[in-house]
Amino acid sequence: MAATAAKNCLSPLALLTRRLSAPEFITQSCYHQKVVDHYENPRNVGSMDKSSKNVGTGLVGAPACGDVMKLQIKVDDQGKIVDAKFKTFGCGSAIASSSLATEWVKGKTVDEALAIKNTDIAKELSLPPVKLHCSMLAEDAIKAALADYRLKQHDNHQEAVGASN
Repeated sequence: MAATAAKNCLSPLALLTRRLSAPEFITQSCYHQKVVDHYENPRNVGSMDKSSKNVGTGLVGAPACGDVMKLQIKVDDQGKIVDAKFKTFGCGSAIASSSLATEWVKGKTVDEALAIKNTDIAKELSLPPVKLHCSMLAEDAIKAALADYRLKQHDNHQEAVGASN
């Protein structure tokens, strides 16, 4: 597959005269510059305390391709997402999709973040059809993190009701 992409995107002379480094090959293999940028300079990489009541954690994976994505959100008392972190094991498109997702959820309310769709991520990154599963994973990770956060809030509410009785 890489050879086909190289044949379509590179002149034969370029392949004969020099070796391409990994990031340069990704750029030359028809990936959109936005994917390359998020791959080479991922935003918001890291972890948060998953036991914190205001942190939601989503862990999703795609067995068919081996991509695994963990996305975490931190929500303030007004229901606004104030921080987001990710860790992804996968291809450049999976890393770019998670990086973009963390940028997009920051500053949004929980309900606004639920409106982020994989099609929007795929369009923004100009993902080819063979990589659409990466944007789907990012949407699933956002939804899983929001569900985890909401579950913690529900449990918090139940504890408060139980304590007042």
